[in-house]
Amino acid sequence: MTETKHFDVIIIGGSYSGLAAAMALGRALRKVLVIDSGKPCNRQTPHSHNFLTQDGKTPHEIATMGKQQVAEYDTVHFIGGLAINATKTKNGFEVQISSGDKFSATKLIFATGIKDIMPKIKGFEECWGISVLHCPYCHGYEVKNKPTGILGNGAYGFEFSKLISNWTKDVTLFTNGKSTLTVDQSESLGKHEIKIVEKEIEKFEHRNGYVQNILFRDGSKMAIQIFYTKRPFEQHCQIPEKLGCELTEEGYIKTNHLQQTSIPNMYASGDNTTRIRTVANAVSMGTTAGMMLNNEFVLEQF
Repeated sequence: MTETKHFDVIIIGGSYSGLAAAMALGRALRKVLVIDSGKPCNRQTPHSHNFLTQDGKTPHEIATMGKQQVAEYDTVHFIGGLAINATKTKNGFEVQISSGDKFSATKLIFATGIKDIMPKIKGFEECWGISVLHCPYCHGYEVKNKPTGILGNGAYGFEFSKLISNWTKDVTLFTNGKSTLTVDQSESLGKHEIKIVEKEIEKFEHRNGYVQNILFRDGSKMAIQIFYTKRPFEQHCQIPEKLGCELTEEGYIKTNHLQQTSIPNMYASGDNTTRIRTVANAVSMGTTAGMMLNNEFVLEQF
């Protein structure tokens, strides 16, 4: 029987946050395994922005450079695969990946991100991250002053419409059915020339992910170039919850300021823990998780 390989830390998720954690731990001389399935949530996004020194680079470029730099630390190891299970052991945790291989570690970091749930609108998924966006701070500058739609309703639709009007005055709120805005909210948007369209959407007509028109169920259409929306989500990895990890009311992994979860020796960082979905924030949280986890090792020795 092959002996399970043991590491100080296993990091599940090898995108920005996981790589940042691995770098911090590699620099602290910890033996680390990074398990990565290679499917980051922003893989369709053409360019990443609002990340100092990396502004305008593709997500793939940033991740590739990050992995190359982390690989320089000889105590950090990588394996491709999907983590499918983890169990608590006497000395930490055992993690199994899709190939059937198992690895053990004293501590875990989950940097597994989240999975956006797409609406049942034809063409939406193909445009997600390209011309259908979630964050104006990440992409708003590049699409400023363009005719822009917002898919939303009620309080969210109202608040997001106000936010997006900072980048363009040509804003239309698509409620995709009967509006649930209050009279005051509708009047406020009207005063700022933000239009409200209640027609149900059938399809996003697009060219290689770039929206051209919105086709409604009544057969009419409207030209639009950019859309923003907030999507419901689920955790990309269910293992933390299976291990008893506490989630917030919104569905994020609950962590403290050190990135510790509710389970001893288990940390989490990146999009699976926060609504602030930026590459820069993911890197920051990953670095914090790696540093604080190493501090925990040190304190346990004294």
